[in-house]
Amino acid sequence: MFVQKENQTIDSKYIQQHLANERTYLAWIRTAIAIVGIGFVIVNLHFTLQDKLSHTADLIAITVGALAFLLGTSTIILSSYEYMRKRYQINQQTFRAAKNLILILSGSLVVSLIVMGILFMIYLINTVD
Repeated sequence: MFVQKENQTIDSKYIQQHLANERTYLAWIRTAIAIVGIGFVIVNLHFTLQDKLSHTADLIAITVGALAFLLGTSTIILSSYEYMRKRYQINQQTFRAAKNLILILSGSLVVSLIVMGILFMIYLINTVD
């Protein structure tokens, strides 16, 4: 009885690297979902908990929600691109660490947090009487 061995694919040569790449990708996706979720929570809490709504506070809540959505969406797009790039590089044995993606996403997160912090302070000033 002969056991026929299936043809080995390029991906199967580097299983550990591909699995690590997938784990990293899924971590970025979870991060993006969390960012978008925080934006939805902020907008939802603002409009359900406020008895008296001001135009400025409404605009700030909507802006923070939109920023969170855009940041989460861009994180998904960039991480998907980077996942595919790494997959190709692993198979070609030309892998290089993604310095630019880390700088772009980290910079975007820092700038967004600063902007959201400033908007939150303005929000508090406008809602506290």
